[in-house]
Amino acid sequence: MFSSSPSSTLAPPLPLPATATADAYEGHTTAATSTGVIHPDIFRFNILTRLDGPTLASASCVSSEFHALSNQGSLWADVCRSTWPSTDEPRLLEVISAFAGGHRSFFSDSYPIPALNTHKFAKTGAPPHEIISAVDIHHRGKLIFSRVVETETVTGWFRWSPFRIDMLEPKDVVPTLVPYPGTDDECRELGNDLTLSWIMIDPNGQRAMNVSSRHPVSVSRHWLSGEVHARFATVLAGERGSSSEFAQCGIVVTCGGTHGGELQVREVSLQVEDLDGMFLNGRDSLVILQRALEGKRRRAAGGVDEGKGMYEEFRRMKMERKEKKLRAEGTLDMLCVAFACPKN
Repeated sequence: MFSSSPSSTLAPPLPLPATATADAYEGHTTAATSTGVIHPDIFRFNILTRLDGPTLASASCVSSEFHALSNQGSLWADVCRSTWPSTDEPRLLEVISAFAGGHRSFFSDSYPIPALNTHKFAKTGAPPHEIISAVDIHHRGKLIFSRVVETETVTGWFRWSPFRIDMLEPKDVVPTLVPYPGTDDECRELGNDLTLSWIMIDPNGQRAMNVSSRHPVSVSRHWLSGEVHARFATVLAGERGSSSEFAQCGIVVTCGGTHGGELQVREVSLQVEDLDGMFLNGRDSLVILQRALEGKRRRAAGGVDEGKGMYEEFRRMKMERKEKKLRAEGTLDMLCVAFACPKN
């Protein structure tokens, strides 16, 4: 790191601009009447290393000096590693290093949620030959699951089969120290304690995005097996006027129990569903995912997880579409009956 002994090679103290206070370290820039002096090494090693990604980005906007100190790749690598431990996997380190801005670009892509209100898409490039999924699950802030899976996208099997990514093999389980929820109240509590991130990466296009809500949008227990299903989701824009005008990336985490009473992660999977409730194939899913990867991002208002609200809105649109189709089919049946009736 750095030596604690004084040295003549140390950089001169960094003046703290009069327009910045300690609030800048919390993501705010408020007016101040006093001016402080912070040595660059103290600022770099004792302050910046304690900040999370959004706060570090805010600090870099205070001044040109702060921007230079906050833009170091090692800082952003540490931020990505602490936010998403799966990014420390060698394959991902290689992919992220190829991004134009390294870990900072990766964070700016992956931390915000994809913008939804964009049906006018820019012309996309060639579809990715593979997509990489980096998944991390935490329980009360402690990591209980972390995996990276690569998925090829060029074979006919991928393009025409229902799109699905599984982070575990069918017989694999991941043990945890989390108590298995035995009651419905404990299931609801588990939903409050779980957080998940599913970062989808296009290594050729050097883009990434998070396709998961932070918290589960629903938690339920299977009536027969007793397994707990935690569902995470986000909604992406598709082709206007079609059943995939909006598509849901649905992530299901299936958990079972052990004889000792601990939770086991047995399945972590992702599928893309349209407004008709149909799961899209690989080709159609890849079109929607690629547009989202190359599209805009937006910060959730006030840092609030918008996943559940988007999920409920998607369910409402599905219901409205289903009712509209039923009314249309009912009208058609009445017309067929009317014209089929013989004249007296």
